[in-house]
Amino acid sequence: MKVALYEPYLHGNEKRYVNECLDTTWISSKGKFVNEFETEFAKYINSNHAVAVSNGTVAIHLALAALDIKAGDEVIVPTFTYIASVNPIVYLGATPVFVDSDARNWQIDIDDLERKITPKTKAVIAVHLYGGVADMERIAALCKKHNIYLVEDCAEAIGCRRNGQHVGTFGDIGCFSFFGNKTITTGEGGMVTAQDEALAKRLAHLKAQGVSPVKTYWHDAVAFNYRMTNIQAAIGLGQLEQIDEILARKRRIAELYKQEFAARNLPLSILWEEAGCVNGFWLPTIALDDPARRDSLMKDLMAKYGVESRPTFYPAHTMDMYVARAVAQYPVAEKLAAAGMNIPGHPGLKEADQMLVIEALTKELGR
Repeated sequence: MKVALYEPYLHGNEKRYVNECLDTTWISSKGKFVNEFETEFAKYINSNHAVAVSNGTVAIHLALAALDIKAGDEVIVPTFTYIASVNPIVYLGATPVFVDSDARNWQIDIDDLERKITPKTKAVIAVHLYGGVADMERIAALCKKHNIYLVEDCAEAIGCRRNGQHVGTFGDIGCFSFFGNKTITTGEGGMVTAQDEALAKRLAHLKAQGVSPVKTYWHDAVAFNYRMTNIQAAIGLGQLEQIDEILARKRRIAELYKQEFAARNLPLSILWEEAGCVNGFWLPTIALDDPARRDSLMKDLMAKYGVESRPTFYPAHTMDMYVARAVAQYPVAEKLAAAGMNIPGHPGLKEADQMLVIEALTKELGR
């Protein structure tokens, strides 16, 4: 028996909506579910506009392209993030400028961000990491002060709010992912959100081959095919209808971990929400007091107890293609990455399985 790190929670209308796509033959990027998913998603996060795309990585690429990021521009991004936050910067010939993490909340270090702003800075990508929330008011104020764009990477952050406002609505563009291990999924898929109508139209234009709205098979821009299929959107709509239940289940799981870890005085900390924030608890994320134990602990959890886990992301500046771009030290990011790991937290996780995870951690960390 295995306790999975993550499994999608498909307990709503997903199958019924997909069968409707098959029955009506609307299986590609045209069909009612794409528009419905965009509309309902925008309504859920209180965004003026939402544009469905084929995955979360292209959401970031599309966002930067729509903002006309190009060679010679610098884009500030935390080094402690999934690589998809960084690669799209390079796709466009721009330069990623890495910043450290804040030890208090694991999110982007805003003091370091401010130090890294130069006349070449064109945009900041603020990542909401592991279902946490960055200090968006302060980041937005900095971007406004320096007249630079703000893109939010919300791939792991649906359901996350700061002072009542959902992430993805603070900046110029918000980018979401619906990969199979995300809080809601379309298998693959993503969403780009914007408050400005002209920017939203540009996003929609660029994602669909730059096709002219007035002349058939005429293309007026070098663009992309980043469209979401009607089948993906059908699954997404079924998922979105359950979002409150899914988030409530994930919160209960996170709260039980926090309670039990404290009661057992385990030598670890768990990523938690700050005052005024509502975390989405995408994957329960812990940091061991002794990073040297992390890798062997993950192996033992699987070998002895059948419990899946995984390390937190490696800092981007440590990877071969980016190590030469590291122009500073990133001690907090490196420490968190070395000590961090994700443990099971999918919304269908049974309490008995969660207690197995807790008992396994207690036994192994007590050795």
